[in-house]
Amino acid sequence: MRVASLTDFLLQRIDRNCGKPMNRQLYQVVREAILDRVMPVGLQLPSSRDLARELDIARNTVTYAYEQLMAEGYLETRKGAGTFIADTVPDQIPDAADGGTLRPRKTGSIGLSERGAELVRHAGAYRFQWGAFMPGVPDVSAFPNKVWSRLQNKHWRRSRPEMLTYGHGGGYLPLREAIAEYLRVARSVNCTAEQVIVTSGIHQSIDLASRLLADVGDRAWVEDPCYWGTRNVLTSLNLKPVPIAVDAEGISPGNADLRHPPRFIYVSPSHQYPLGQVMSLSRRRMLLEYAEKHNVWIVEDDYDSEFRYASRPLASLQGMDTHDRVLYLGSFSKTLFPGLRVGFIVVPPTLADAFATGLSDLYRCGQLFVQAVLADFMGEGHFASHIRRMRVLYAERQQLLREAIRRNFGDALPISGDDAGLHMALVLPDGCDDAALCREAQEHGIIARPLSGYYMKPERAKRGLILGYACVPSELIGPSFDRLAALIRPRLPRL
Repeated sequence: MRVASLTDFLLQRIDRNCGKPMNRQLYQVVREAILDRVMPVGLQLPSSRDLARELDIARNTVTYAYEQLMAEGYLETRKGAGTFIADTVPDQIPDAADGGTLRPRKTGSIGLSERGAELVRHAGAYRFQWGAFMPGVPDVSAFPNKVWSRLQNKHWRRSRPEMLTYGHGGGYLPLREAIAEYLRVARSVNCTAEQVIVTSGIHQSIDLASRLLADVGDRAWVEDPCYWGTRNVLTSLNLKPVPIAVDAEGISPGNADLRHPPRFIYVSPSHQYPLGQVMSLSRRRMLLEYAEKHNVWIVEDDYDSEFRYASRPLASLQGMDTHDRVLYLGSFSKTLFPGLRVGFIVVPPTLADAFATGLSDLYRCGQLFVQAVLADFMGEGHFASHIRRMRVLYAERQQLLREAIRRNFGDALPISGDDAGLHMALVLPDGCDDAALCREAQEHGIIARPLSGYYMKPERAKRGLILGYACVPSELIGPSFDRLAALIRPRLPRL
């Protein structure tokens, strides 16, 4: 490529009217030409003065482009000779020993691994995270922002370098102490601060426990139906979720299941997700004795136990454990706001050091500043006060939704799990396409999740709608459900 043809080449590709700076255009055109091997290795480029004159642009424009290309290794200078295209062409890449390249992918996988494709195919996260009737989301508009801002400003004024760097160990110690104290009083959890490992939420807690306590291919019992996040995290780690049916007393393994102990049993005993059953005392005792006998870990997901409306919050399964087989998971996503991304896992004393080390090494945790603010928020009593206020508000909204359901359908459609938590399940007749109903509702600006989507075994799946009420203003609950009822009614047998 001669200088004259190089000039023509550049002029054809530079657009003086596109609004993009001329120096960036020149840099990008030359860079792409080098990568496409249009400009060969060793080609001498004109001096910045000559090229600026040929292109009728400022010399500084050319100088910028040359310097950027030189910094990235595309150009090199030779003393007394000028500027040349550097030799960055890779050596011949040898063929694979078996004659192949990448493993063949399934059609339509866009290059994802098998487990990546499986995760995307069964993804449960919605792009909508607010509004009627999004389940699992608290009323973040009721959060005491002024109190939080005051505490945050206090820490900013006296911020220390160690609070703004990576965290090490199980998290900010004063927060771990506050969580331990709260759990002992409110949830009958037996723990010290050292057993509390601060994470970014339930998903990371499950991920950490699975990585440290399981090997590839290990089996884990999960409730069927169960929280989609648990199932997806386990699958992504190449563990094998085994769906175990749920009855009125909670997870209900049969004799065939009991003869094959898993590595983990994942349960939500205080408020089964999504059906809402409370695990009976006899079932709890059975699980604990089975776990001790067969060296099984029980992972207790206590995601929203603070919000019970007909009775006091129930004691934890971990509080009954005398053999250190239970790992207790909690989060502030439901009690405060999901964007906080702070959760915790309480582990047996013998695992505390290993989990603290694993957390630091796997995730390079930080957010010590946020954890410090949260510690003060709890220590000054604001957390407990907020829980009390929200329990009253959510009880009112739950009652409004119950009344709206009865006004539209009487007792024809059963309600499940409505005595606690932030959602309820509206059970629909068999044969009703709850997934299609949810898609139609979304087109009308209403969010609902299909109950059948939480089951791993299709033949076991019940039909219904998971309806959250916590983040719906009280005055909108009735009108919003009336609109949803208008979509439900044509899909039902004559009532």
